[in-house]
Amino acid sequence: MRPSVAVVVGTGGGIGAALAAALGQAGFDAVHALSRGGGAVPGCIAGTIDVLDEASIAAAAARIEGPVGCVIVATGALHGPGFAPEKSWRAIDPDAFARVFALNTTGPALVAKHFLPLLPRRGRAIFAALSARVGSIGDNRTGGWHAYRASKAALNMLIANFAIELRAKNPDALAVGLHPGTVDTPLSAPFQRGVAEGKLFAPDYSAERLLAVLGGLGPEDSGGCFAWDGARIAP
Repeated sequence: MRPSVAVVVGTGGGIGAALAAALGQAGFDAVHALSRGGGAVPGCIAGTIDVLDEASIAAAAARIEGPVGCVIVATGALHGPGFAPEKSWRAIDPDAFARVFALNTTGPALVAKHFLPLLPRRGRAIFAALSARVGSIGDNRTGGWHAYRASKAALNMLIANFAIELRAKNPDALAVGLHPGTVDTPLSAPFQRGVAEGKLFAPDYSAERLLAVLGGLGPEDSGGCFAWDGARIAP
């Protein structure tokens, strides 16, 4: 019998909330929706977490009784107070770099540290984190966005590392990155002008597609990064 508990970290954002709501419709008995503000998501158990504070992450994990069949980290930042995507190397700022890496790389890594132990030792289980196509080194054609690209590339490497370690503990478990596409949320709002028609997704649609992708992955896919349409993204 598969574990009946799912966890989504980052449900204060549009994609995270949509993923939690969709998991509630997917047959899980309990879905924990965790965010810094602890806001409610229909059909889910609300809880607080701050990915910039390891003590908060550890406390959130301790409140959940395992085993957990699915953990999705839906946090991340592209812009915010004091930082924005760099158009040139001249715009690189160490404080902005540290902030972006803390939110996009270190935070999800600490979630993995405390939540991967909640996965079962046998049977299918998933740890997934929202990444981005721009984190692909092989697919980089335009450059720029240095901190965001680098933080997502680093996240993809961590996911590959976690997959190797996880395989030794449970061969049926997966650790994967997910690219949700361009979703109509505050993260993408300043950058939607050039999005092709039909490629700006509603959060509910993106969440539906991502869960469908997860449903089609097997242990051999662990460590990879996959787009909303199921395509594997190059490292």
